This record gives sequence, C-alpha cells and structure tokens, in this order.
Amino acid sequence: MPMEPEDIADFAAGMGGGPGPEDIANGAAALAAALVREAVAFASVAASLRQAAAVTPGDPTGGPLSDIRRQRGAMAASGEAAIKAALLLDAAEAIGAGGDPAMLAGQIAAAAKRAAVLPAALVPPLRAAALSLATDDGAARIAAATIAAEIAAAHGRAR
Repeated sequence: MPMEPEDIADFAAGMGGGPGPEDIANGAAALAAALVREAVAFASVAASLRQAAAVTPGDPTGGPLSDIRRQRGAMAASGEAAIKAALLLDAAEAIGAGGDPAMLAGQIAAAAKRAAVLPAALVPPLRAAALSLATDDGAARIAAATIAAEIAAAHGRAR
C-alpha cells in the first residue's frame, strides 16, 4: 500500500528528519518541471523523426527516406514519441497539482490507456525525471524520488 504524502512526512519525522509537507510539495513541483523537460525531449525527437521522413518537394529521389518501409518506421516512431510527450505533460500537470501518489498513478494510467499506451511505458521517463531534478534541495529530491518510485511501482503492478 503506497504511503500518503502525510505518511511520508510522518515516517521521515519519526526517523529523525526528512521531507516535511513543504518538501513534498517542492519535490512534486520539481518532479513536474523535470517531466516537462522530458516531454520536450520526446517532442524534439518526434519532430526530428517527422522531418527526416518528410519527402522534399522537387527531390526526384524521394528524400532521405525514399523507401516507404523506412518512412513508415520513422513516422511510427515519431508518433510514439509525440504521444509520450503529451502523456508526460499530463503527468507533470497531475504531479504538480499534488496528491496521493496512488491517485496520481491512477490518473496517469487512465491518460495512458486513453492513448492506447501501457502505463509502464512511462516509468523510464518518470524515473529519468526524478534523477534529473534542477534543485539542490535534498529533502525535495528525496520527496520527488519517493513520489516517482511509488507511481512507478503502481504502474509496474498495473501491467
């Protein structure tokens, strides 16, 4: 059973310190910002793949990916990256608003299912975001890592 944000703070306080409610809010905000950066990276990949697959007007060879199989592969990869970018933005919005990690995992999983993506596919970028926080606040980092771990664990069980 995942811990509520208040439970995380109570547990940490009982262990001689750790993230309090404000640290958890800061950690959620930092994690949301890192997820936006991950989404930007996926969107950039999607745009680059789409550009690579585009046929240049007036080019008699059909462009760099003149083989239709290569174009299909590049366009499919572009679409997948774009969907992940959109889902990561949804996740960032949910996490930034705060709340119980289990509830957040449910919201993220529902968005993923609407997009026909397994929620577990969002676990690697979520973990990457938790590792790339742009803060030196140790308590917020711990809180963000805890939130990310609980959401990842919930998505791992929801396969």
